[in-house]
Amino acid sequence: MTERAVGFIGLGEMGSALSAHLLAAGWVVAGYDIDAARLAAHEERGGQAAASPAGAAVRAEVIITSLPSAQALRHVAGELSGTPPGRLVIETSTLPVTVKEDARDFLAKRHLVLLDCPLSGTAAQARTKDIVAYLSGPGDAKARAEPVLRAMTRGIHDVGAFGNGSAVKFIANLLVAVHNTAAAEALVLAERAGLDLATVLAAVRDGAGTSRMFEVRGPAMAAADYSGPGMRASVFGKDLEIIAGFARDVGSPTPLFALASQFYQAALAQGRGEEDTACVHAVLRGLAGG
Repeated sequence: MTERAVGFIGLGEMGSALSAHLLAAGWVVAGYDIDAARLAAHEERGGQAAASPAGAAVRAEVIITSLPSAQALRHVAGELSGTPPGRLVIETSTLPVTVKEDARDFLAKRHLVLLDCPLSGTAAQARTKDIVAYLSGPGDAKARAEPVLRAMTRGIHDVGAFGNGSAVKFIANLLVAVHNTAAAEALVLAERAGLDLATVLAAVRDGAGTSRMFEVRGPAMAAADYSGPGMRASVFGKDLEIIAGFARDVGSPTPLFALASQFYQAALAQGRGEEDTACVHAVLRGLAGG
């Protein structure tokens, strides 16, 4: 085991940004990803490439997972089952709480501790460290996680017991879905009214009507360019399903979210899955005849 060593499993758009911050802060980062190109890029940034999830964890006291699916987490948990006891796993993905609870219980039987710690922000925001962590789980384990999280994020919110981190992330992403759609609707209205969109962006940002999504995605919408490295519509579509299921489970009505979700589904039906979620603007623009 190496002092200030971290194992990082999942080096996609978010994981690569987070691991880069750890490297810049002086941590030794052994990374693993199923994509060889991502592993090579990690090495180019100064990281160490591992041949398996277990290989990424072998010298690290703390392991971070940034994964795309429940199946991926189950696979990684199985791979980590032989990791020396006492290691800490910080799970940052957006997945159903029950999936994370199953992974926690599986790893606990092998004397490993898993924290539920999803992150709020896009991959583009992660590159500038403009994301926050929703940390949940046992108190002593959270204290061990904080030095690593401080190196990757601009803020850490301790939201209590295991699973609360995911619940808060679902609530945050519900607002992202609604605010992003609202920003698209507003900018289509501005365009149809013949306004200069750069002027509208500046004026609204400075007033009461602004939102983080208007500020982050408004410029892409105004330019009708949805290619930026934010959040792919296909990935966010998975998140929308998780949020809808969570709301059903707790019996909470989400009429605005349900309406907004239809525009993301329309974007996917139009083949826009690889575009940023700003592409809901294209859906609304199409409805307006633009």
